[in-house]
Amino acid sequence: MGKVYVFDHPLIQHKVAKIRDKNTKTRDFRQVVKEIAMLMTFESSRDLPVKEVEIETPICKTRVNVLAGPDVAVVPILRAGLGMVDGVLEIIPNAKVGHVGLYRDPETHEPVEYYCKMPEDIDKRKIFVTDPMLATGGSAVAAIDFVKQRGGKDIVFMCLIAAPEGIEVLKKAHPDVDIYIAAKDECLNENAYIVPGLGDAGDRIFGTK
Repeated sequence: MGKVYVFDHPLIQHKVAKIRDKNTKTRDFRQVVKEIAMLMTFESSRDLPVKEVEIETPICKTRVNVLAGPDVAVVPILRAGLGMVDGVLEIIPNAKVGHVGLYRDPETHEPVEYYCKMPEDIDKRKIFVTDPMLATGGSAVAAIDFVKQRGGKDIVFMCLIAAPEGIEVLKKAHPDVDIYIAAKDECLNENAYIVPGLGDAGDRIFGTK
């Protein structure tokens, strides 16, 4: 059964406050999103497998733990999920990057796929699916569906802001997926936006509004 982890680390909460502020400019918003993703990756990669190897320090030979098996894959949900990729790669620079392209139908609020590309060995990797917002849960569920259809098994979902409604939808659809959240908000409004939220994450990351 997957777990839901809401970060209470002071550094993460401070940075979430900065991206909530409507006066935060695009450059700063983009940088802080990267920093939050980097901090979240540190915690959500805690169970990566390790193996013991022998090395030689300047003093003597010793045995140490290093990462075992293939590196991870990070799969952003386009386009806003791209804003979190550099933060993950800062911690795990050898990670491969897949992409899932979805947009939300403005009338039904349901996700529509337009692109999906995964690393060939996705079935052997721990996968970090990223999207700044978990609102209705539809996009997250659909993206993880696509990852699983292409062989992905060990999947983590990371987002900055989540609504209770989206968390429940994702848990029900994919009970095996761990969910990591920087901040859990109150609810969705009538337009399916998270309250208090931070507005449209994609527009604020890329400066398109």
